[in-house]
Amino acid sequence: MALIVQKYGGTSVGDVERIKKVAERIKSIRDDGNQLVVIVSARSGVTNELIAHAKAISADPSEREMDQLLSIGEQETIALTAMALHAVGVPAISYTGAQAGIVTDKAYTKARIQSIDAAAMKADLAKGNVIIVAGFQGIDSDGQTTTLGRGGSDLSAIAIAGAIKADKCEIYTDVDGVYTADPRVVKNARKIDEISYDEMLELASSGSKVMQSRSVEFAKKYDIQFEVRSSFNHNPGTLVKEEAASMEKVVVRGVAVDKNQAKLIIHNLTDKPGTAAKVFRALADANIVVDMIVQNVGQNGVANLTFTAPSIEVNKAKQALAPVLAEVGASLAVQDEFAKLSVVGVGMKTHSGVAATLFKTLADVGVNIDLISTSEIRITVAIDQGKADDAARAIHTAFGLDKA
Repeated sequence: MALIVQKYGGTSVGDVERIKKVAERIKSIRDDGNQLVVIVSARSGVTNELIAHAKAISADPSEREMDQLLSIGEQETIALTAMALHAVGVPAISYTGAQAGIVTDKAYTKARIQSIDAAAMKADLAKGNVIIVAGFQGIDSDGQTTTLGRGGSDLSAIAIAGAIKADKCEIYTDVDGVYTADPRVVKNARKIDEISYDEMLELASSGSKVMQSRSVEFAKKYDIQFEVRSSFNHNPGTLVKEEAASMEKVVVRGVAVDKNQAKLIIHNLTDKPGTAAKVFRALADANIVVDMIVQNVGQNGVANLTFTAPSIEVNKAKQALAPVLAEVGASLAVQDEFAKLSVVGVGMKTHSGVAATLFKTLADVGVNIDLISTSEIRITVAIDQGKADDAARAIHTAFGLDKA
């Protein structure tokens, strides 16, 4: 008998018929003698609909109220999934994030999990119940509802798997696993059988939509292996695990594109120690994650500072930076017609020439590079958004990822 955590995404539970299919899969696994804790997302489209309703009422709705609103989607799904299991003779009980003992910090809309009290879940498992947990949500120390950010149900699943010491964690989605690129853009993209935590984290952070990056970070920290697989078939998926020596034989594991980024440029920033610190302290205090950062060589006592951030955070960034910019006499410009393209692979640590191949390939297809950032296993470039898909296809071919 194994203790298994499963997570089903919004497409997997997109309507009543799909919820019934999920219930049948769960029943089959339970009938084999396994215990299950199942985390579910809101049905596909529900979260976007709720956001649209909020935006129709207010251009800048309260983050607390957004968490109250968006948590509804998963609560619908847990109840329907539990009912579907009851209908096929499986004892099941639904839990909100709060009922599952998930305690977070107070950062509304992208809270971080601080602890999980799994006692109630363990007690219900011991009674033979399948536990259905609302992903994406928890409560803070004051009992206020919080959400974990887009894709937060992945984090719920990984964290719960660690808390209950699950034997297996499975992330079900609408694709067969992790691919070398987005198969909707790159037709020759291939499924990866195994990938390291670090590679998966870099791909997720660089725009791959398969997993939330914070969930991979959590899995790496606590060494929680998980498998990404499709809920629409029974094919093996992609196992995400600690790096093995054999993984370095593959120089580039995958290509990712993120079109949901904005470039923010601060003009005429006072070029002296401490000014940049003020800028990024203001952004940090507003809980805004920034990525690529470039400052040009200062002239006449001023410089330009460029960085990227998620497009959805632009208005918040403007508000956070306004006092600082007024203090130092600088101005802010925003460009949102660009994309980040990244190549990722642990083999970069031991192989040379990756940057040369990347830059030459982009030049060959007429793509100009705006910004560049790197890590030990990743190179990211900021490019014209309209050319991102063509660039991804060319890069995929250049690094031999088309080959079976």
